[in-house]
Amino acid sequence: MAKPRLRLARRDQVTLRCASLDQLLPPDHLARTVWAFALGLDLTPLYAAIKAVEGHVGNTPIDPRILFALWLYATLDGVGSARELDRLTHAHLAYQWLCGDVSVNHHTLADFRVAHRDWLDGQLTDTVAVLLHQDLVTLQRVAQDGMKVRASAGADTFRRQPTLERYRHEAEEQVTALSKQLGDGDTAVSQRQQAARGRAARERTERLRSALDQLPALRASREAFRKGTGDQARASTTDPEARNMKMPDGGYRPAYNVQFATDVKSGIIVDATVVNRGTDNGLMGGCVDRIAERYGQAPQAMLVDAGFGSLDDIDRVATEHGTMTYMPVKNEKKLKEKGENPYAPRKGDTAAVQDWRQRMGTEAGQEVYQQRGSSAEWVNAGCRNRGLYQVGVRSVDKVTCCALWQALAHNLVTSVRHAALTATAG
Repeated sequence: MAKPRLRLARRDQVTLRCASLDQLLPPDHLARTVWAFALGLDLTPLYAAIKAVEGHVGNTPIDPRILFALWLYATLDGVGSARELDRLTHAHLAYQWLCGDVSVNHHTLADFRVAHRDWLDGQLTDTVAVLLHQDLVTLQRVAQDGMKVRASAGADTFRRQPTLERYRHEAEEQVTALSKQLGDGDTAVSQRQQAARGRAARERTERLRSALDQLPALRASREAFRKGTGDQARASTTDPEARNMKMPDGGYRPAYNVQFATDVKSGIIVDATVVNRGTDNGLMGGCVDRIAERYGQAPQAMLVDAGFGSLDDIDRVATEHGTMTYMPVKNEKKLKEKGENPYAPRKGDTAAVQDWRQRMGTEAGQEVYQQRGSSAEWVNAGCRNRGLYQVGVRSVDKVTCCALWQALAHNLVTSVRHAALTATAG
């Protein structure tokens, strides 16, 4: 039998490929959409902070628009590590195309990700405001929900005040010793290594000081008061602002509570914030205030799970903003089992609270409330699919930046989907 003749792979053969990055990337690739979105943003505050200017000496920094596009695309791609993003800029065509032959490093990427919280928050406001003008977002009904995200800290890093004070004293002594070593010109290690060790020691000292600063608030917290453990309050030496929270699987781990508010009609996130408390109680009022401040108008209705709003919140948002609340009545099932009407007005109820009770007792009110799950929980599921299970940054401010990246990424793909459906319908 004759041997078959085949064309075999020759990967060691050198060939000259004359093609630009732009020619290699498909015309409908998502990276092009991300870059087009980045081109439409106002980066004036970021450019104003750059010290290197034409006609003067200094290293030329990377265009912030490139760094923004890289992180937005990485968020969509489920990449949450600066080192992994750095690797992809060398190994993945889409990231190479976004870089445009500009070399980046993980330090620059990591710093940019969390350095511009106010600017990111402003971009969320500005982009949603455009959609409001286009009537894609209406704020007729807004659904709020929270999700617990693991912190970059272990459960075994929580310590009480005496231990924290001892650790801080040891860290301060280490900083002093390293400073003396650097001043003496010790040649056993390089200056770069000495500087790195000194920086690490100073950062540890700052974290321990921050952990001690967190203890008074922890002692005064409602959870500590209820459990009678205020004098036993503990803070993490790794991430002082993280808190032990009950996770979806029933276990307790250091985490943050990420809150998203979603326009029900469009599925667009209109507000994103982070709190370091395990309960959602009382978070609805602040959310309504922020939305009203962002867009000059408050939601007509808020759809929240039980406990998000207190009776005072229900009354205040109705009085100050004209916002109706759709939230299950507390102990609704138990009251029904006792033969009581959970929707009947109660002594001390204001007019707004009475309206809320009666509204939740109607079939129409229940139908409106059911829209919460298909909007707010859908957003949370999308964030989980993009890898938002654990954050690699520390502090409320930095985790808030991660939440804002998620909100911008979600809104981009959602608005693109709406545009495609509109074009198809037209």
